[in-house]
Amino acid sequence: MSSMKMSDLVAQTILEMLDDHNGNAEIQRNELATTLGCVPSQINYVITSRFTPEQGYMVESRRGGGGYIRITRVHADNETLVMHIVNSIGDKIDKVTAEVMIKNLYRQQLLDRKLANVMMVALSDRALATAPQNIRDSLRASIFKNMLIATIS
Repeated sequence: MSSMKMSDLVAQTILEMLDDHNGNAEIQRNELATTLGCVPSQINYVITSRFTPEQGYMVESRRGGGGYIRITRVHADNETLVMHIVNSIGDKIDKVTAEVMIKNLYRQQLLDRKLANVMMVALSDRALATAPQNIRDSLRASIFKNMLIATIS
């Protein structure tokens, strides 16, 4: 089975779990991997790429023997969703992660094409080239958060 098909299977299984449990799923990563016949990192990949705040999901995890990953489908207005995204950015964000988030926001129609393009350019390494390398990701996070907040003001 190809990687893409396995990713689709993992995502579909998680979506079914969410549907069966009123938008909440608690996953034992190793158990799900064994059930689906994949490696645990495949589960992580699907969760981090398809169950993000900007796609309408809250994810929390607890490590250890009784660890789990809890996914909750968020039914929120755009303002609440954007604030969840702002809070998920943290103190630093690299260019690639920022680009992925912007593309997801565009796909979810929280940003139009023009604004998404402006954000991509403003957060690019080229735009931040005059800032010292060691602070670019912090600066990028600050700019990104402020731009997102401005979209809901």
